[in-house]
Amino acid sequence: MSQPGFQDAKREQNGMLASTERQALLWMAARLPAFIHSDHLTSLGFLAMLAAGVAYACSLSNSLFLHAVNLCLLLNWVGDSLDGTLARYRNRLRPRYGFYVDHILDTFSMSFLFGGLALSGYMSPKVVAFVLIAYFMLCINVYLATYTLGTFRISFGKFSPTELRLLLAIGNLALLYKPTVHILGGKYLLFDIGGAIAALLMVGILIASTARNIQVLYNAERFS
Repeated sequence: MSQPGFQDAKREQNGMLASTERQALLWMAARLPAFIHSDHLTSLGFLAMLAAGVAYACSLSNSLFLHAVNLCLLLNWVGDSLDGTLARYRNRLRPRYGFYVDHILDTFSMSFLFGGLALSGYMSPKVVAFVLIAYFMLCINVYLATYTLGTFRISFGKFSPTELRLLLAIGNLALLYKPTVHILGGKYLLFDIGGAIAALLMVGILIASTARNIQVLYNAERFS
């Protein structure tokens, strides 16, 4: 139950799979045994992402571990997406606790996931660092906007964490067959190209979102 005097932020999610995902999560929430709680699902999502990082590191010696990464991404989706849905379905809401725990664990899990990816040899450490810096800067912007504007944006455009997990899983399957690409006579890691593009897109989204948020806040608190 929400705490008196605390106003939970409005959730905004417009991903391509948002409607289908919402129905699937509600279907699962209605059928989960009573002894399974949101904290169990949060732990599942976190541990699955840690396991994905380990599987990435192991893929250096055996590419078949990429299948294990994809399985872990699926388990992470179940845990990370279903915990909040279950809390709302059962009216067992802890908005401040849930928001803090979910996102501080995301910080650790993403660091571990990309750390494993850097060890896998499928993405160079410099590109991993670029992607992580862009990702964390975008997250900081989202959290600041949640506090100042009262809206928690889960997606940007048509992409939310669910779509990003799916793209990463597809990329992992592509690595099994073509881990490198040739561009303008040069040979590059497939995930270096994908990671650089993803990081640049995140930086672009960050700049546009920052400009929009500053304008909205300036207009809301303009001196007469």
